[in-house]
Amino acid sequence: MRHTFLALLLLAAAAVVLAPQPAFAQSGDVPRTAWGKPDLGGVWDFATLTPMERPAALAGQERLTEEDVANIVARSAQFTELLSERGVGGNTGTYDEFWFDFGSDVSADRRTSLVVDPPNGRIPDRTPTALERQTARRAYLAEHPADSWEDRNLAERCLVGFNSGPPMAPSAYNNVFQLFQTEDHVVILNEMVHDARVVPLDGRDGLDPNVRQWLGSSRGYWDGDTLVVETANFRDETNFRGVTRDMRLVERFTRADADTLLYEFTVNDPRTFVRPWTAEVPMALSPMPTFEYACHEGNYGLEGILGGTRAEEREAAAATRD
Repeated sequence: MRHTFLALLLLAAAAVVLAPQPAFAQSGDVPRTAWGKPDLGGVWDFATLTPMERPAALAGQERLTEEDVANIVARSAQFTELLSERGVGGNTGTYDEFWFDFGSDVSADRRTSLVVDPPNGRIPDRTPTALERQTARRAYLAEHPADSWEDRNLAERCLVGFNSGPPMAPSAYNNVFQLFQTEDHVVILNEMVHDARVVPLDGRDGLDPNVRQWLGSSRGYWDGDTLVVETANFRDETNFRGVTRDMRLVERFTRADADTLLYEFTVNDPRTFVRPWTAEVPMALSPMPTFEYACHEGNYGLEGILGGTRAEEREAAAATRD
């Protein structure tokens, strides 16, 4: 089922090469707090059909043309209609297509990728050691797909959401987070797996390097009207796009206007990528609340994966005896 779901995500990204990613200019009339900082509070929706990387077919093209936009909108509508026609039980690898939310709008910016640096819109090459790690991991999983729950990814285990990060990267659904703000802290509450990052803004030191956390350790500060959050102390298992525990993440939150929050993140992990890279994601103010995502309630998928693997092992052992 996992492979089918990933295939659906790739299908959506390939069939709908959308482009909303503005480098918004900040307006002077953004809402402000009582202490004078831009008010970043609220529920922010970062669903988008813009792919993380620029598709090969659009190599060298930073913006979409009018014709591109028209084709994208048409294909997006066709894809949505297809999911609706299939309904519950359709062959999409899930039980209900209703929950998918890849986004629908093309922004005025019309970028062809979320990645803005390198300028080609592509994530940089991986280092030789990163490729070796990737090959070794795939070889292990081919032989040991589910020896225990620890062989499964963190999203299946309800430890870290597949889009909640850090960094936050649009995906299939639950592309929502809520930001709470005081003078000396901000809280980033993701709807996916309802994780909350409490980020001090008071200049305190980071955690000891030996202390490792699923979401890393974040510290923030203001750079003019932009909130900057720097995060380290990750675990190897966190593994955003194959990074190691040495990843240093810088996130920038800028209130572009009353209804838009520009989110930018830079990934720096020399053990994984040959150079740092940056993506920008515009987020829209949402009138909806965040909801509890009780991932472990009825998480029958993980139980089924492990139980099915044990059954296959028993069948194989019985065939050997025969």
